Amino acid sequence: MNPTNRFARRGALAALFGLMAAATVPAQGQAAYPQRPIKLVVGAPPGGAPDTVARLVAQNMQLGQPMVVENRNGAASLIATEFVAKAPADGYTLLLTSQTGLAVSPIINRSKAFDGRRDFTGIGYIGSAPLVLVGGPALQANTVAEVIALARARPGALDYGNGGVGTSPYMAGALLSVMTGTKLTSIPFPGEQAAMVEIMAGRLPMMFANAASAMPHVKAGKLRGLAVTSAQRVDVAQGLPTVAESGVPGFEIGTWLGVVAPAGTPTPVVAQVHAELRRVVQLPVVRDALERLGFVREDKDLAAFNAFLATDHEKWARLIRDAGIKAE
Repeated sequence: MNPTNRFARRGALAALFGLMAAATVPAQGQAAYPQRPIKLVVGAPPGGAPDTVARLVAQNMQLGQPMVVENRNGAASLIATEFVAKAPADGYTLLLTSQTGLAVSPIINRSKAFDGRRDFTGIGYIGSAPLVLVGGPALQANTVAEVIALARARPGALDYGNGGVGTSPYMAGALLSVMTGTKLTSIPFPGEQAAMVEIMAGRLPMMFANAASAMPHVKAGKLRGLAVTSAQRVDVAQGLPTVAESGVPGFEIGTWLGVVAPAGTPTPVVAQVHAELRRVVQLPVVRDALERLGFVREDKDLAAFNAFLATDHEKWARLIRDAGIKAE
């Protein structure tokens, strides 16, 4: 073979192998996620249930890089949600969120900074903390049906405590009003413990309270438990009937928590974090901690979680519209 042709052939082969190697670099780079710590943003202050759950999850995630919790509290979760919505869609900035952050707060406050339906993709569902309807000496009712009868007899005269517009206890009362055609009067408090104290003292008739917080008082006989807001009876409510089975079919509300990422995050990254999150929430130490916090777990794959996000957003948008709920 002519030496010139031989060298030319070797050069062509070298160039071909070089192109092949270069073509594999992006795929390898994508598969190497994560290359640096992952930020899990929480729109709540340290110490509360969302922060506690975020840290519980972050400490047990094993993705090859640490997951760091960052608290961006304020504006009913709007600050944290907007921050993640505008973050690069690369899997390094995630959001621990609920219906408050993705639907209720932005709709009530008419936020134009992000769209809870369009600007996020689901990573994984963690669980939902149901509420219980509790009453005290001032409530002349022992069942949901009797509460509804009282509300119908005197529209607007039956008060219920809550943490203010947009909170789960407030939305539960609004949902009950809309679904039963009654009018309840909202009495806001700085926290549910303050409201429960007023109920026990006979100065406030009732409220929807977090089950984990209220049931110890029910068990002690200081509060009267009427019903739980989950779709089915749950252990945390210690045998209480559901609101749905007590005369309001379809009634369901709880404070759910899940993890989302900015829309456009690469599918392999989403799948990787989703699989690890599903593993983590099934760990005994995590499962037990969630149960102590009052969360009821439900395993959802990516398709189920994203479908849930869409229907949940529509549910709260419809309630806010039908009840005429506006920011304070």
